[in-house]
Amino acid sequence: METKIFDQEKINDAVELLAAGELVAFPTETVYGLGALATNETAVKNVYAAKGRPSDNPLIVTVSDEKMMAKYAREIPERAQKLIKHFWPGPLTILLFVKPGSLPSAVTGGLETVAFRCPDDKLTHELIAKLGEPIVGPSANTSTKPSPTTAQHVYHDLNGKIAGIIDGGPTKVGLESTIIDLSVKTPVVLRPGEITPEELSQVLGEKVLINSGKVAEKGVPKAPGMKYRHYAPSASVIVVDHSEDFLQIDFNDTIGVMAVEDILAKIKLPEENKFNLGNSLQEADHNLFGGLRYFDDKPQIKQIFVQGFSGSESSLAYMNRLDKAAAGHHYMTK
Repeated sequence: METKIFDQEKINDAVELLAAGELVAFPTETVYGLGALATNETAVKNVYAAKGRPSDNPLIVTVSDEKMMAKYAREIPERAQKLIKHFWPGPLTILLFVKPGSLPSAVTGGLETVAFRCPDDKLTHELIAKLGEPIVGPSANTSTKPSPTTAQHVYHDLNGKIAGIIDGGPTKVGLESTIIDLSVKTPVVLRPGEITPEELSQVLGEKVLINSGKVAEKGVPKAPGMKYRHYAPSASVIVVDHSEDFLQIDFNDTIGVMAVEDILAKIKLPEENKFNLGNSLQEADHNLFGGLRYFDDKPQIKQIFVQGFSGSESSLAYMNRLDKAAAGHHYMTK
C-alpha cells in the first residue's frame, strides 16, 4: 500500500478514504492521531492491526463538536457541559456512558463507557465535519513507541500500513490530552495532560481525583495509557530526578542525554548524543516525544538519561509519559 501525504487542498481525498473504510492519520494540537470511521467495525479493527495495539485497549472517539458527541453519548451531564464550554475544542478527553449499540465493541473494548475528544485543529475539524461522522483517534504510531508529533514520525512508523497522512506541521502541545472520567460519582483524571486536575476542579467547582491504580492483567482499561507499556524507544530510558546528578554519571558514546539547555552545556558528550528539551517545563512537554524518537534513530545509543521534573500538577503529564517510557527506572546516586 502506498501511504499518501495530504495537505489542506487535498482534504477531500482524505475524507473519501475514511468514508471507504481506509485509515488516515490526522493532526491535532497534542499528537497525531490514526483515524478510521468510528462506526465501521472493520476499519476500527484495522487500526489495532496497523498499530500492533492490544484489542482490549479502548479507543478515543474524535468528534467535531458536542452535537456530534450527543449522537453516541447516553447523556451529557451538567459537569460535561461545563468542561466542554471551557475547554473544547482543546486537549481534554471526556469519558461518558455510551448509547448501547451506537458504536462497535472494538471502539469501547466492550465497556459501557467511551471517551470523546474535540481537538483544537482546523484541518481535523474540517475533516470530521465533511465526513459527517466521528473517527477513532489513537496516536498514529507503532504501539509502545513514542507518540508522533510530526507527519514524518507517522510516516516512519506506518508507511505502507495506512492509506494516508494529513500533514498539519508539528503539533503545539506535544503530549496527549487529559482524560477525565465523568461516569463515576467523583470525577477522576485517568491520564494527565496539559489541562491539570486543579484547572478541572476550578471549572467544575468540585474536587477531581487522580487515578493511581493499575489495571489487572485480565482487566479492561477504561481509557488509553492505563495498562500497557507506552512511549518507549529502543534504548533503555533512565529518569534523572535531580539536575545535579547528571554530573555524577559516567558518560560514554553509547549514552544519550535529554535535558534543558543549561544542563546540556555542562555535560561532556558529542553534540549528537544530546537532545535539548528547551528552557522550561512547557518546552520539555512539547519536545519529549521528539527527543525519544531522535535517539531511536541512533542504534549506537543504548541508554538515554532524561531530566525529570516534579513538584507541581503541571509536571504530572510529563512525568507520566517519561515514567512509562522508562518503565519506572530512575537514576540512583552511587
